[in-house]
Amino acid sequence: MSFWTNAAEATRNVASEDDFESAANRLVTEQVLYAADRGSKVAYGLIRDFEREFKRALEPLGYTVRVNSQLRYACAIPQHTKNSTVSVEQTLLALVLRKIFDEETRSGHHDENGEVACDLVTLEVKYKQVTGGRELATGGKLLTLMQWMRRWGIARTADDEGSQLTRDADQPYMVIIRPGIADVLGEAALERIALFTNPDAEIEGPEDAEHLPADAAAQEEGGAE
Repeated sequence: MSFWTNAAEATRNVASEDDFESAANRLVTEQVLYAADRGSKVAYGLIRDFEREFKRALEPLGYTVRVNSQLRYACAIPQHTKNSTVSVEQTLLALVLRKIFDEETRSGHHDENGEVACDLVTLEVKYKQVTGGRELATGGKLLTLMQWMRRWGIARTADDEGSQLTRDADQPYMVIIRPGIADVLGEAALERIALFTNPDAEIEGPEDAEHLPADAAAQEEGGAE
């Protein structure tokens, strides 16, 4: 009898043991699963309904499972620090997005899913303010960084899930900051923003970046659906 046998039987075999294993693997790999995302509703539902079992399964592997049933997402946060291979650019963008999310959420500027929309002009201005004048990446480089943000479950572009936006040279897309960012990058991330206000500072990678999956480079380009 496998670990998931009783859980599968509790669903009257509507969900199989493989379904539970797949959901657990996805949660670790993608770090945050949102019910609203294509292909994630069933996995999220299993994690929500069997939260205790998923916590028991992943705790020995070093992950803390959290479920936000109000905003309908689940995440697996590493408990132990490790050497991070996250780049300076990835770290800075993630922390700036975290700060924007915190400020906008406090002001009530979020949708029913807890997501915060940010246009590229605002992102560029905030990025310079927060990082002491550093330039935000543009064009394809910014899109590549956003692919990482999406893989980590903390942000996406507005058309990632099929939204149709009018594109122009100045605003080809909106950045959508997702509520899981508050779990992936905790309150300490806001304090650590001060480390990046010196544009000449040598940054090896902050402690908060260690919650970002360092092995994401091994995943298939473009992230899981």
